[in-house]
Amino acid sequence: MHARPLVLAASAAAALLLAGCAPDAASEDAPLTVTDPWVKTAVPEDMMSAAFGTLTNTTDEDITVVAATSDVFPTIELHEVVDGAMAPVEGGFDIPAGESLTLEPGGYHLMIMELPEAIEAGDQVDLTLELSTGATVDLTATAKDFDGGNEEYHGSDMDMGSSE
Repeated sequence: MHARPLVLAASAAAALLLAGCAPDAASEDAPLTVTDPWVKTAVPEDMMSAAFGTLTNTTDEDITVVAATSDVFPTIELHEVVDGAMAPVEGGFDIPAGESLTLEPGGYHLMIMELPEAIEAGDQVDLTLELSTGATVDLTATAKDFDGGNEEYHGSDMDMGSSE
């Protein structure tokens, strides 16, 4: 007698779990996929963090990622590291048709600045990539500890409170 409610509850939970795993129709047609997204842990005193992952253009047209946004972090810029120094990327990240661009420490990345709160290991950080076509791609990056890619942040056009 008691087994039936338990079976119904388990069936309902399994259905919800499977529904949560079902592919979203929009994601099936997404022009850009993001693989292994992650973000560096940081505290507000650090003033910045960065997000990484592999962006794959699933279309037969070139794509440009022109911006990234977040409901939590007010300033996100597209950056790259050149000769050990971090610099904004003018015009965005170009991804040729059918190819990938890896965002990684010491290379291209999404610079998260003006942290209003800490990013702790295991946190899920929601970001939105904006494409030159007007399309957007949502992603969730998992925070993990990382010491850095030996980038130099002073000397850039950003005034992040460091002395030169």
